[in-house]
Amino acid sequence: MLLLLGRRVTLSFVNRFTKSSPSSLSKPVFISSLLIKFRVAHSCFLVSTAVRNRGTMPERRPFVRLPTDVYPVNYGLCLKPDLIDFTFEGKLEALVEVTQATNQIVMNCADIDIITASFVPQGGEEINATGFNYQNEDEKVTLSFPSTLQKGSGTLKIDFVGELNDKMKGFYRSKYTTSAGEIRYAAVTQFEATDARRAFPCWDEPAIKATFDITLIVPKERIALSNMNVIERKPYPDDENLLEVKFATTPIMSTYLVAFVIGEYDFVESQSSDGVTVRVYTPVGKAEQGKFALEVATKTLPFYKEYFSVPYPLPKIDLIAIADFAAGAMENWGLVTYRETALLIDPKNSCSSSRQWVALVVGHELAHQWFGNLVTMEWWTHLWLNEGFASWIEYLCVDHCFPEYDIWTQFVSADYTRALDLDALDSSHPIEVNVGHPSEVDEIFDAISYSKGASVIRMLHNYIGDEDFRKGMNAYLLKFQHKNASTEDLWDCLEEASGKPIAAVMGSWTKQMGFPIIVVDQEQQGDNRILKISQKKFCASGPHNGEDCPSWMVPISICTSDDPTCTKLKVLLDRPEMTITLNSVSPEQWVKINPGTVGFYRIQYSSSMLQSLLPGVRDLSLQPVDRLGLQNDLFSLSRAGMISTVEVLKLMEAFVNEPNYTVWSDLSCNLGVLSSLLSHTDFHEEIQEFIRDLFTPIGMKLGWDSKPGEGERGGSGHLDALLRGLVLGKLGKAGHKPTVEEARKRFKDHVEGKQVLPADLRSPVYLTMLKHGDSSTLETMLKLHKQADMQEEKNRIERVLGAISAPDLIQKVLTFALSDEVRPQDTVSVIGGVAGSSKQGRKAAWKFVKDNWEELYNRYQGGFLISRLVKLSVDGFAIDKMAAEVKSFFESHPAPSAERTVQQCCENILLNAAWLKRDADDIHHYLLQRKAPPV
Repeated sequence: MLLLLGRRVTLSFVNRFTKSSPSSLSKPVFISSLLIKFRVAHSCFLVSTAVRNRGTMPERRPFVRLPTDVYPVNYGLCLKPDLIDFTFEGKLEALVEVTQATNQIVMNCADIDIITASFVPQGGEEINATGFNYQNEDEKVTLSFPSTLQKGSGTLKIDFVGELNDKMKGFYRSKYTTSAGEIRYAAVTQFEATDARRAFPCWDEPAIKATFDITLIVPKERIALSNMNVIERKPYPDDENLLEVKFATTPIMSTYLVAFVIGEYDFVESQSSDGVTVRVYTPVGKAEQGKFALEVATKTLPFYKEYFSVPYPLPKIDLIAIADFAAGAMENWGLVTYRETALLIDPKNSCSSSRQWVALVVGHELAHQWFGNLVTMEWWTHLWLNEGFASWIEYLCVDHCFPEYDIWTQFVSADYTRALDLDALDSSHPIEVNVGHPSEVDEIFDAISYSKGASVIRMLHNYIGDEDFRKGMNAYLLKFQHKNASTEDLWDCLEEASGKPIAAVMGSWTKQMGFPIIVVDQEQQGDNRILKISQKKFCASGPHNGEDCPSWMVPISICTSDDPTCTKLKVLLDRPEMTITLNSVSPEQWVKINPGTVGFYRIQYSSSMLQSLLPGVRDLSLQPVDRLGLQNDLFSLSRAGMISTVEVLKLMEAFVNEPNYTVWSDLSCNLGVLSSLLSHTDFHEEIQEFIRDLFTPIGMKLGWDSKPGEGERGGSGHLDALLRGLVLGKLGKAGHKPTVEEARKRFKDHVEGKQVLPADLRSPVYLTMLKHGDSSTLETMLKLHKQADMQEEKNRIERVLGAISAPDLIQKVLTFALSDEVRPQDTVSVIGGVAGSSKQGRKAAWKFVKDNWEELYNRYQGGFLISRLVKLSVDGFAIDKMAAEVKSFFESHPAPSAERTVQQCCENILLNAAWLKRDADDIHHYLLQRKAPPV
């Protein structure tokens, strides 16, 4: 899954749907009344739980995994959704194995009402269940039988009903509008982590794998899709308007990867070079927008087949755009679901960053078809391995498909530095978190599992070397295919392939939180350079100075100015400090630790080493990724109080000749953090002037329009387009007059239809207009939003609406965020845009979240969108008392899946406040004196 997170069972393949055919599924007369009772009872349960929880922080509940005395071999599952009443009927006939005599079967079940259940032992008489005991808190049901079920095979039959909910999880409804303007609904699924149990009673744990025979009964004018290809389509006997669609038997797989979609879609189709049928399903009339993803997918499947030396094991793969979708995408085996913005590309109206995003998300989800689906984590504790691995290899894949994207440099800015920032907090967590109750899983779909996970795998790949890494991966996939594995299983395979101490090295990165700061000093001895390097834990509040300082096994690479792209020496720092001799390094050469910015650590150079590196920023002799890393490390050291922020501002001014998009992107991000911090002072305008001065030369050089031959001469038109959008947006927001005036002119032409803005310029122009706009600007933007046919354009507008300045207009934007005009999953980014744009916006957004908490919490049902909402709303505060206010609010309004996020936000607020107290005066003084005329 991609986010805008015991025992090994080997079962034989079985293809069986015993006795009665799915056609016999018809509506028992009492279902409707039962369903109403079930809904009332369920909502009463929710209310009583909410009342019970109010005012207390929920404790971690004791959790017991499902008993092992009965396990499934094959699920025969038939579902009949009602797209008008938003209910569904289901019939399950599961071939099971009883391993120990018992008179009850415990399964997962949530928001489902069981009508009848029975067990038929192989060759024996049917035994009807006499009771269904629902344990709602644990999302389990116990089926009781009047006699003992003996060891051996049998068939468990269950008839049940449920609701097509609107919570974007389980089996849910997704709203869309037809070209004629009619509102309709699709029925779709999102089962990771633990929501298959909302669609059918099942053993909803990743290690309990089985095969699936799925049949869907659907309106005949709708498309029905599932993990496998359709093998039979026939009229449904009880209703001529319905079709019965039967799918081929799946491989043995986990429940969280099962999927079905019923709706109206168009598609484009191709075949990969290794013979797999690939289809991209789009909203009706938008098939053209699926072509880019189709091209990426057909290139990606053979790339992974070759990389893993294991073929894709299913006959087809479908990629489908879903209107209402909480995550970015989900890797269901053979039927990958996406937000529209993560899959659809319109050649005229999609910007370069959207194309890149689609390529990365497709690469991520297709990697999971092997790493996650074919070999699955044994329990949610190992989720990081699925997500970290896919988040690393998506970049490898995009680099293969689009080398001109320079994507590995972008990885450092997008994932690596983001993970370092989160992992420096005291409220971080190890990559590998022991998960008990499934409600804890949502908490670890975060930047540690994804971005730190990907960063340490990148470091590991670099440490092992590509050849041995691939050898180990192949051994792992072959050994555990169709089974479950743990993190240690992967380390064993990589250790065997490489002969290096992988388990020991990686254990230090996955089992303890945080990372080291590598402190480096040097002296010259004749022709040799002696380096003294040491490690200690890096904390966002400053270096760890306690007695019990953790340490890591750190792969360290070193290069010199003799050849900045080539590693001169590699060592494994497996103790607190060591001394290294670099032979034949003359006094005038500089030495750089961590070339390529691959090792997951920060570096603190002695002042002489740092001074010798700085010219490499100006003259571009340091690689782009190392110029970025140097600046990012110093920025973090300033936030932690280890150097003055003024030192970083001076370094930033050395980037005046910088041509690289990703380096500017990282600079821009850090200046955004600083600008947000200084919005709490009365000299916010001075930092805007600094930003204007820094970005004006590159802005002048790029201009507003792409130049003939851009992207040739070894450059990339793609990267130039990204850089132009970034720079113009930064200048416009900071009030650079010529940029604001040009944006006004182009916006007017765009709105009047004289000259449509190129997609790459829309975000910066919209942002600039709103930042310096009034109520009529906002009205025009909302009108453009309403007219937009493409979700990408709607999202583009939603993300920048918060830039408006007037308090009454800020309120209007916040009200708009909860309106029907905004899809539920996108409300979060509208509110976040308000909070991130100004001091007034931050206060207003936080008040709005508090005032509307019940509605927002209910909308996202405690999923990971709640964590995102919390972070975006409060992370930018910089006053001690705000940390106390945030903490106190969430003590009286518990959000279990966001508990850790709340702690992290409170810690960030206190860090911001300390940073401001410590450095504000010095920063102010520097910003004033740099403009003072020379005496």
